[in-house]
Amino acid sequence: MRLAGKVALITGAARGQGEAHARLFVQEGAKVVLGDVLDDQGKALADELGDAAIYRHLDVTDEGDWAAAVDEAQRAFGSLNVLVNNAAIHHVVPLADETRDWLERILQVNLVGAFLGMQAVLPAMKAAGGGSIVNISSTAGLRGYPGHGAYGASKWGLRGMTKVAAAEWGHDGIRVNSVHPGPIRTDMMPQDEGSLARYKNLPLGRHGEPEEVSELVCFLASDASSFISGMEHVIDGGSTV
Repeated sequence: MRLAGKVALITGAARGQGEAHARLFVQEGAKVVLGDVLDDQGKALADELGDAAIYRHLDVTDEGDWAAAVDEAQRAFGSLNVLVNNAAIHHVVPLADETRDWLERILQVNLVGAFLGMQAVLPAMKAAGGGSIVNISSTAGLRGYPGHGAYGASKWGLRGMTKVAAAEWGHDGIRVNSVHPGPIRTDMMPQDEGSLARYKNLPLGRHGEPEEVSELVCFLASDASSFISGMEHVIDGGSTV
C-alpha cells in the first residue's frame, strides 16, 4: 500500500494513462479525485473504483473548476497530498502548416492547465505539510520531433515550469517532478501499420503500456521518492538513447 493515507487529484483521469494512474493509486491505498471533461466515462470509473474515488468535472483551463476540485478533495477526504497533471491534447502537423489557433489551444490545455493546477493545489499542500506534484510531459519535451511544434512547445514548457516549481516550493515540503513517456498505447498513439512497425525498432522492441507509466507516477507520488524533486523521469523503451 505505497500510497496509504494519500489524497490525490488526477486530471484526464477518465481514460488512457489517467485511468491507469487512478486504478493503481486506489489499489495502492490512495483516495482519488478523478478530474476530466468526459463526464460519463469519469463517473463510470469512479463508480467502479468505489468509495476511494470521486469524479469531478474539471476543465483544466478553468480556474473555477480547479478551485472546486481542490475543495472537493479536502471536503471528501480531508486533505490533498498529490497532483498528477495528466490532461493533454495532441496533434501532428508540420510547423509551416501549424495554426495560431491550434498552438494556443494546445498551450492552454497542456501548459496553462498544469500551471493553474499547481497554483490551485499549493495552499492545500502547504496545509498538509507537503506533497508531490507529478507533471506528465513527453519525450517531445526532451527532443524535437517533426510535426510536434505546438505539442513539443507545451511539453518543453511544462518541463521548465516543473523545475521552477521544485526550486520555489521545496522548502514547503512539496516535490515537483516531470515524467516523459515515449510511445505508450493510448488513444493518442497512432495505430497505423507503419507506426506500429516502427515501435519494433525501439531498443526494447515494443511500445509501452499505460500501466507501466503508472508505476513510475506512483513511485513519484509516494514517500519512496522523498528526496527526488525537479527531475525529468524518462519512460520510453530506450527511444531517446
